Amino acid sequence: MDNYEYIVASLPVLRPEDSRSDNVNAEALIAEIREQLSGRDQTVLDQLLAGYDDEQLTEDFYRQILRHKNRFLREWFRFDLDLRNATVGYLNHQLHRAPDHDKILLEEREVEEFPELEAAERILRGADILQRERGLDELRWHKVDEITLLDYFDLETLLGYVAKLKIIDRWLQLDPDSGRALFRRMVEEIRTTYDNKKQNITI
Repeated sequence: MDNYEYIVASLPVLRPEDSRSDNVNAEALIAEIREQLSGRDQTVLDQLLAGYDDEQLTEDFYRQILRHKNRFLREWFRFDLDLRNATVGYLNHQLHRAPDHDKILLEEREVEEFPELEAAERILRGADILQRERGLDELRWHKVDEITLLDYFDLETLLGYVAKLKIIDRWLQLDPDSGRALFRRMVEEIRTTYDNKKQNITI
């Protein structure tokens, strides 16, 4: 049996000096997590990471990943596709292009099936580019929390952690201060969640 609880507990704590440096390395943390996973779980992790390579994001990729046995991958990439389509749809409207231009449409879906659509469109209407990016990543962050809400020391918990690390890594490139702030926030969240869930299991 995979010892996910041990892996979660061993995730590094951010030291005070890290918040004042550029030494926060999301990819190194992902590598540390990978080393502790079984070969089967490493394959699942690789499938998650493939979704951060723009060249991989084809119709075939989404069709396959949305049929995956892992719940986190299915729900995360359903959200990812919907958010990307919403962003493309907004840009199409702004540029007076056909509504479905450059979208990946796998089947007929009602607008209401993407609960975050209204929030995404409100963010996209913002004038400040950096604020728009922050807003969209906040949606992503909250979606990870939603998907893993009831997970207790399992692979989904770790995949959600990695998904947040990818958000942080992006902000370390765009705005190092924001990236380090997100890292501190995630470490605090994972420790609080770990303590709460461990207490619930003990009880």
